[in-house]
Amino acid sequence: MRHLSLIAIAISLASTSSSWANEQATLDGLISAAQQEPAITVYDSTGKIIEQAANFSARYGVQATGVKSKAPHTLERIIREAQANNIQTDVAILADAPAAVAQLLDTGFATNWFPMDLADSVDERYRKPLAIVMAPNVWTYNTALHESCPIDNIWELTEPEWERKVALQDPLGKPSYVDWFNQMAEHGDEAMALAYEAHYGYPMADTEESATAAWVKALAANAPLLTDSDSNAAEAVASPDQQDSFLGLTSTAKFRDNANGMKLGICENLMPWVGWTYPSIGLIASGTQSPNAAKLFLHYLLTEEGIAPQTQDGKISTHSDISLPADEPSGINALKTQLFDYSPSTAISDWENRQDWQDLWMLNYRR
Repeated sequence: MRHLSLIAIAISLASTSSSWANEQATLDGLISAAQQEPAITVYDSTGKIIEQAANFSARYGVQATGVKSKAPHTLERIIREAQANNIQTDVAILADAPAAVAQLLDTGFATNWFPMDLADSVDERYRKPLAIVMAPNVWTYNTALHESCPIDNIWELTEPEWERKVALQDPLGKPSYVDWFNQMAEHGDEAMALAYEAHYGYPMADTEESATAAWVKALAANAPLLTDSDSNAAEAVASPDQQDSFLGLTSTAKFRDNANGMKLGICENLMPWVGWTYPSIGLIASGTQSPNAAKLFLHYLLTEEGIAPQTQDGKISTHSDISLPADEPSGINALKTQLFDYSPSTAISDWENRQDWQDLWMLNYRR
């Protein structure tokens, strides 16, 4: 029996070694092929892409240029280039998962690719389409006015005490917010219903299409302060001279401003979630003259070095072995399990239901 066990162990080790060797050979082959191709251009909505592209070029000897561009502009560019058969954009990192799927993947204007050598470290839910990072949006309070978050449950935001005292971006101008509504309805509605029962002491009446829809309607009717940016929402909550108590929904990137006097704090242990995440999707333009360089760039973004410029803002890599830096200002790394996590695999549902959620918000919003 001992002899058989040793044989089994030896076979297992050999298999593991062979698998690692194959993965390494595949990556080495990708690098070699990429070095023979023309330079690539990469578009992303964050200016950090310029630094990332320069670092990529220095590491692999493959020329890449990073361009900051908002998602709608990048989408339009890729579509027009494809229609004109004049591909200039090789890689797009898009913070609009539903549009990326509906307008680029489903039309064939772009393709999805996942590096299988990272299969053990990137959850399957992030592979199709490929999510590079998840950007957290969190419920915040003013740490100068409160020792801790003044609410325990997001249903409190729908009550008279917080009427006109909740700041967030206008869902009619920020599609990711209505995508979040749809994601909660599809993947987190039970948690929303349980949060209602925990707060009020009795189950929600079975009169709404979903618990999420009931919360969205009630929040809209409570006259929240709608802004056109995270910066304005953050200022409403935690500007140095703020005397009124507001709660707000902001990106973790805004916590950098605490170094300049802002007083943002995360509502820890908020039921059912402290916030939510939204993905940046990495796609390769169909017809690129540098397919291997494009793949190598996406692979690079899934490494600690490649994504480092963005993790400083609290963006969470989908590569599970990569943690946020210890000095990341918001401290969201310790609260990751308290976030509602977006599921890119159902992004097309978000696209199909955007108008319905926008209509629900618009019909119930009270100024």
